[in-house]
Amino acid sequence: MRIRSTAVVTSLLAAMALAGPSAAAADSRAPLGTALRSCQEQARVEVFRKGGVPLLDWRENLEFDGRGTLWVSHVAKHRVEGYAPDGTLRTTVPVTGAGGIRRGPDGMMYVNFGVNPLTPHGGIMRFDPSAAHPTPRKVVDGISGVNGLAIDSAGNFYLSRELSTGILKIRPDGTRDEAWTRAADIFGTNGLDIIGDQLYASVLTDLTSRVVRIPLDDPGRHTTVARLSPNPLRGKLLDDMTHFRGDLVVAGFGSGELIRVDPATGNSCVLVKGLHMPSSVRVAQGFGGHDPRHHLFVVEASGRIVKVTVA
Repeated sequence: MRIRSTAVVTSLLAAMALAGPSAAAADSRAPLGTALRSCQEQARVEVFRKGGVPLLDWRENLEFDGRGTLWVSHVAKHRVEGYAPDGTLRTTVPVTGAGGIRRGPDGMMYVNFGVNPLTPHGGIMRFDPSAAHPTPRKVVDGISGVNGLAIDSAGNFYLSRELSTGILKIRPDGTRDEAWTRAADIFGTNGLDIIGDQLYASVLTDLTSRVVRIPLDDPGRHTTVARLSPNPLRGKLLDDMTHFRGDLVVAGFGSGELIRVDPATGNSCVLVKGLHMPSSVRVAQGFGGHDPRHHLFVVEASGRIVKVTVA
């Protein structure tokens, strides 16, 4: 999720009011039960990096490079920050309106820029995380209204759009796969994650807090995995997600939760409560002594970076 003007927030809420009920009617088989229970696993939350002024210190997204550095996109300060496992800030990379960030199959870091609906255009930048002084270079330009990012094993980019229909697919050479995007005709997507040959997305504009699955080789066959808001009047404003122990973990920006979802059944539970506008969550990979079987990291619009240890 990203910073918006009052006018854009109003438009977003109007879109949610329209998209939520109609989307629910479109897939009545999707699970929608009672209030979500707490997960059986115990989870402990620790502050890895303190925040500053909420919203003004908005940290939007994060990714591990597998080489000992955690990269965090700071949308308000227009930069990407590189952190050591002990929480030390190692370096910064200038990126205007930094948003979704992912490691590509080539080991490079890719980050969306211009992540703001008032920005004339945006795109994707790339930098080498192993460089002494990483220098960002544009690889995709001239797109707008993007937020989340996912990259498949072939190097194709997938970008979510909170106020548009269709997840953008861009080939490694920078050309757009318009047919794929038209087929992935879901309005208001936010967080993205790839598991095998499936792309998962959270739908910010759906009042039932929907999570969808899109086959990479047949996007028109997208289906609803789960609806995480039993009461549509209490939408969770779903943001980014990751995969963890075979499940999805989704950040509830509005509810301050991490929600665990079984992608096979749609069953869900609340793993963590009480976060401060969490916008992204990732599993620790190659990050010192942090164990990917137990450690999740979360960034918030409060500016905090927190570590979640799952028993």
